[in-house]
Amino acid sequence: MRERKINLKLEGIEAKIVYHAYEGFDLNTLIVAFGETRRVLSTFHGYRTVKFVGNNYTPLQLSERTMRNYKKFKRKLPLSLGIKPREIAFLSTGVNMDNMAVCEESYEEFRVCCLATAGAKGNALRTGVDKASYVERNRKFIAAPGTINILLLTNATLSGGAMARALITATEAKTAALQDLNVRSTYSQNQATGTGTDNMIVVSGKGGKALLLTSGHTKMGELIGFSAKKAVTEALKKNDGAA
Repeated sequence: MRERKINLKLEGIEAKIVYHAYEGFDLNTLIVAFGETRRVLSTFHGYRTVKFVGNNYTPLQLSERTMRNYKKFKRKLPLSLGIKPREIAFLSTGVNMDNMAVCEESYEEFRVCCLATAGAKGNALRTGVDKASYVERNRKFIAAPGTINILLLTNATLSGGAMARALITATEAKTAALQDLNVRSTYSQNQATGTGTDNMIVVSGKGGKALLLTSGHTKMGELIGFSAKKAVTEALKKNDGAA
């Protein structure tokens, strides 16, 4: 396996892209290591306490296979990287990690880092307007060609409510990026608000009294919004060539 280090300003955090094989396919996976357990809130896993978070690029040919038994994939992929499945929360996408964008923002003692991958050409949509075509039954998942994945890290301790609110703040920023780039729904040509497979993981820092608010009216919310919007914008330009 080959590795490429991602330099971050956040203390106590190491990030790297690992280039590896899985069942005969070439993959690459972003791994962010904390060296200790951190509280995370994932739109895919829910609330967990883990030592790692990640974002995995899976080629479409492989994803069509893994989506038929994603529970097995969630267990086997970390093991192939030498990580215990219970110690990591990770997302998957059809976007190569080489097209990932990183943005860090700070205010006085507070720091926020956003690592984003974004592809919107295949399944961008306008939520609340475009109709759905997939029905989930018996935990079966359908592979989709586009996804916006966000890993949001901070050195500040966040309350449970602040972690949940951060999902809203970052999502609003993601939608603002799509609007500024005039990304259209692939289903209706309306202004897109996201793709049908977007996911996010919010990682709380450790130490000190927990922050309660992460809305756009707060400095922490500002850092989250600015970093998410910049990272998603850059990621869309890298992967989709959005102007």
